[in-house]
Amino acid sequence: MLDISEDGRTWVLSGPASSYAVHVTDRDELLHLHWGARIGLADAEALAVRPLPDYWPFESPLDGREEYPVEGGPRFTRPALSVRTGERRGTEWTYEGHDTEDGELRLRFRDGDLAVTLHYRMRSATDVVERWVTLDNHGPAVEVLRADSATWTLPDRDTWRLSQLHGRWGAESRLERSTLTHGEKVVGSRRGHTGHQHLPWVALDTDATEEHGEVYGCALGWSGSWRIAVAQLPDARVQITGGAGYDDSGLLMLGTGESYTTPVFAGLVDRRRPRRGQPRWHAYSGRTSVPGADQDRPVLFNSWEATEFDISEEQQRALAERAAAMGVELFVVDDGWFGARTSDRAGLGDWTPNPDRFPGGLKPLAEHVHGLGMQFGIWVEPEMVNPDSDLYRAHPDWVQHQPGRKRTEFRNQLVLNLAREDVQEYLWEQLDGLLSSAPIDYVKWDFNRCFTDAGWPDDPYPQRLWIDHVHALYGLLDRLRAAHPGVAFESCSGGGGRIDLGVLGRTDQVWTSDNTDPLDRLAIQHGFSQIHPARVMAAWVTDSPNAMLNQRASSLRFRFVSAMAGVLGVGGDLTKWTERELAEARDWVELYKEIRPVVQRGDLYRLRPPEGGLSAVQYALGDEIVVLAWLQAQRYGEPVPALRLRGLDPSASYKCLETGEVHRGAVLLHHGLRVGLRGDLDATVVRLQRK
Repeated sequence: MLDISEDGRTWVLSGPASSYAVHVTDRDELLHLHWGARIGLADAEALAVRPLPDYWPFESPLDGREEYPVEGGPRFTRPALSVRTGERRGTEWTYEGHDTEDGELRLRFRDGDLAVTLHYRMRSATDVVERWVTLDNHGPAVEVLRADSATWTLPDRDTWRLSQLHGRWGAESRLERSTLTHGEKVVGSRRGHTGHQHLPWVALDTDATEEHGEVYGCALGWSGSWRIAVAQLPDARVQITGGAGYDDSGLLMLGTGESYTTPVFAGLVDRRRPRRGQPRWHAYSGRTSVPGADQDRPVLFNSWEATEFDISEEQQRALAERAAAMGVELFVVDDGWFGARTSDRAGLGDWTPNPDRFPGGLKPLAEHVHGLGMQFGIWVEPEMVNPDSDLYRAHPDWVQHQPGRKRTEFRNQLVLNLAREDVQEYLWEQLDGLLSSAPIDYVKWDFNRCFTDAGWPDDPYPQRLWIDHVHALYGLLDRLRAAHPGVAFESCSGGGGRIDLGVLGRTDQVWTSDNTDPLDRLAIQHGFSQIHPARVMAAWVTDSPNAMLNQRASSLRFRFVSAMAGVLGVGGDLTKWTERELAEARDWVELYKEIRPVVQRGDLYRLRPPEGGLSAVQYALGDEIVVLAWLQAQRYGEPVPALRLRGLDPSASYKCLETGEVHRGAVLLHHGLRVGLRGDLDATVVRLQRK
């Protein structure tokens, strides 16, 4: 809902539980009025007439109160917008008016030939506010040094606690909380992709728990380099500014008649209640972003850990037959099927099946997999190239590089300059031809190195490749999805290196981490769930001991229950699994299919965090409840504690399907939990049905 004052200078966007209000003064200053509990237009107008504090000359009365600070003028905070021409730098805008369309509010400003439009949209079903900015240049060239999507202003509080998701390769998405102090906390990526080190999300609260309190969260929908700055200003007011690009060295050059639209920076004030889970960010992703979010994702098998680069059609057929017998629904051939790809040293860029390994191409294998009752998928890494490839030998100028400098290789590969139109067209022809050549249902799209030598010697403004690469990626994915609507896509970047709302708008799921150790995964998945739903979180059961990272041994039971918290996959070498293991795995897959609608589409409740001892998550959909619990350690003979379930009808009765127990009202899961947990590093699934 959008309310506008009679003078057209105060606006209130409202959802079911919150409101967002802004005001333009007679001096064309755009001020933030309110973000929090629902208010009416009269309340916002009363806030608009309050005088600004008289701080001048050592502090600015605008700082911490402006809705979108620009560079220049009487302000000292970090600017959200910084532009320059050949004559001057900074912005001195005037308000021109507003317009609305389909619930979207546009506030229009102008600085000479540069038009600046601030966009607002309240996702009413979730209380999420989407904000973004459009720049239109009607005069001589303007260099855009920085154009953030939004600045968020928080209400006055005595103390704020900052939550963020940090990590590295193999240890992504770990939740970290700290007291916010004066100054700035900056998180981001200067690597050309979202990065393993931080997810583009922050949240602030005072003393919130899973069931009580108020949490202000912001998430950026951008898959390239990015920056979010959280600032506690001298007067203790807090602002969050974020957008594409890490520094202010330049985003792009806007020529006459050109425009630039920033990615969306979404904000949500979550007023938590005891009976409500964490579905609001999840519902936002499901309803507005993720393709086909109302459809359950299939159980997959991926061949990588079974075969690595040593693959053949015969070997893949044998794996597919074992996977099908286990109940797998999607069989994926990973790296090694194309070009001269017998190791990571060659073949990237040559997206045609290796004739020695697949003499008839991929079609015979795909048809065999379909005949077994499964879908068929492949792995690709289109944005990369090996120097030892036909593509690089033909077009060495197609990679990012600095003139006169060594071309840095990671994993023996270079980054294609996707900002080039000829590169975009080549990849379209290769991938469209590939998807047309065989009945392919799924593509795992990988990105296994960061930008280093991000140069473009032939371009007058080479810095633009940082932005244009991401736009080209989005355009290529959009084009492929339109041409092949039956194909699902997974975003991967050496695990969780490209997970954000931007890429999730174009892919069906994401690879959460290359770390498949089931115990490590609990903390990774706990952090991931702060913003993203289980419906997009791919998780695999792999071999034990975990050969990739830590050699830790774990039961098949623990591995399956850990992976069942998201989109279940299997990645072990099935040819080495015993008949007993295969039979047990078949039972777990069958159970997962029964609970899948609840896990992938239900409301999530984080019952106990993975901090040692017992941890658990609960999913609720309609009358069905699923609890996944993991016992990480027991000490001194302590009994397994009971779990108090959440979000249930206190007047109803619930039957535990595992034990037959009937619970009334608020369920204290006790016996049913202990039946399934028998020792250290163990796990269980408990299902309840409303009677």
